[in-house]
This record gives sequence, structure tokens and C-alpha cells, in this order.
Amino acid sequence: MKRLMDIVGAGLGLVLLAPLLLVIALLILVRMGRPVFFTQVRPGQDARPFRMVKFRTMTDARGSDGAPLADADRLTGLGRFMRSTSIDELPELWNVLKGEMSLVGPRPLLMDYVSLYSPEQARRMEVRPGVTGWAQVNGRNALSWDEKFALDIWYVDNRSLLLDVKILFMTVRKVVGRSGISAEGEATMSRFEGSER
Repeated sequence: MKRLMDIVGAGLGLVLLAPLLLVIALLILVRMGRPVFFTQVRPGQDARPFRMVKFRTMTDARGSDGAPLADADRLTGLGRFMRSTSIDELPELWNVLKGEMSLVGPRPLLMDYVSLYSPEQARRMEVRPGVTGWAQVNGRNALSWDEKFALDIWYVDNRSLLLDVKILFMTVRKVVGRSGISAEGEATMSRFEGSER
């Protein structure tokens, strides 16, 4: 039933949101140029890598040393708006249709983090990663890494179709309220450096 909900939800979402997706793509093209999409390899279920797709929110600006500037310096006004409304995440519906992601599940983080997880933290990868999840509706990037992982594991242990529906409704409320967009002093969230094992 969960996979069926994913297919129907992602398919309907892509069709109904097509005009909005087109407008956002054109705005990115005009204001930031190509590419319109940001793609990155992320760990999926059982740490299997897949290429996640999002709308691009940052420029490629680099310092005098040739290194990319900090996220806060590369994040554009349009990018901030997209992140605060989660519009940048909408292309992930394509990943859901392909079966790489689910509408609801722990967010797919960076491949670099996989080797840093404790055995308990690694349990977040027992299920497909989600466009939204229990951690997102309970604090998002305002949470510490330990809090976020604890919520992810709670979801893995308590997941159900009813809980997924609840999380989807809570997501809409969180997006409208634009809360928990970033950690204090960060453009999004500080890097995960590992926890005590």
C-alpha cells in the first residue's frame, strides 16, 4: 500500500504541479543560468546509491583560491524562497516514481555520512528515504543531529500508512509556517562529523 501511495501521490503531484515546476525552472534559468537542477548521489535504502534531483538554489560562485564560497554566500534570494517553501524538493517526486525514494521516510543525507553512522543511526537506511519525514515535521534543520537521527529511528520502528498520511498533512502545515528551515548560524545544517559510538 505504501508503494501504491507513493506512485499515485508522486504521479498526481508531478501532473498537478507541472505549471509551477515550469515557472520555477524558467526563473532559475533566467536568474542563475544552467543547470536548472541540482543532482547528487545520495544513499538510499540499504545504503544503495541513487542520484537525487532537486531544483538548484545556489550559484557556483568561488573565492580567489578557486574554492566554492560558503553556502550562505552562494544561496540566492530565489534559492532562499524555494528552500523556505520546500519548492526545491519537488523534483524528488521523480525519484519517488522511480522507486528510489518514498513520499515519507528519513531524508537522504550525504554519502560521506554513511561511514560515520553508529549501527543504531545506520538503521535509518532500512527503509526508502523520503521527500519528507518524521524529523522534518518535528523540527527539520533546527534539530541537532542526534535528535534528528532519534526521530528517524522512531519512524523506522513505528512506520505505518496512517503515520505516513499524518506526516504528509503535518508537512503542509510546516511548509506554510516555514519553520525549522535552518540550524542557528547556518544556511541549512552543519555537517555531520559523527557521534560517540
